[in-house]
Amino acid sequence: MDITINLADGVPIYRQIVNQVKYLVASRLLLPGEELPPIRALALQLKVTPNTVVKAYGELEMSGIIQKRQGSGTFISESRAPQVALKERRRVIEQRIDRLLAEAHQLNFSADEILRMVRERRAAMDESAAGPDEDKAAKS
Repeated sequence: MDITINLADGVPIYRQIVNQVKYLVASRLLLPGEELPPIRALALQLKVTPNTVVKAYGELEMSGIIQKRQGSGTFISESRAPQVALKERRRVIEQRIDRLLAEAHQLNFSADEILRMVRERRAAMDESAAGPDEDKAAKS
């Protein structure tokens, strides 16, 4: 599990762990039923106290993202992970849209101009994803 702690960003460490686990679930890098590292192992990896990981895991468990199985470990929830993943994916995109709109406003772009640019970028991405073989076939 790849979690990075940033001591300079002002977000509490346990919250960074929570947010990153949610993101990993949302992006399907952690799947339902997948085991998380034991508390002590993650604490050593991140160079934080075990209590910090306990707090993060506790919050993740209360929100239904993880389940503790006595004697077996801590796992991504089978039942709640899909709903959490959708909600978290939407939250991530909404935050990025908010930043884009704020910057566009500062640069005096209208919403219509932004939407047009998004559509153009999407079309360019679709073309590049199609690859050169598909482009040739479409032109024939």
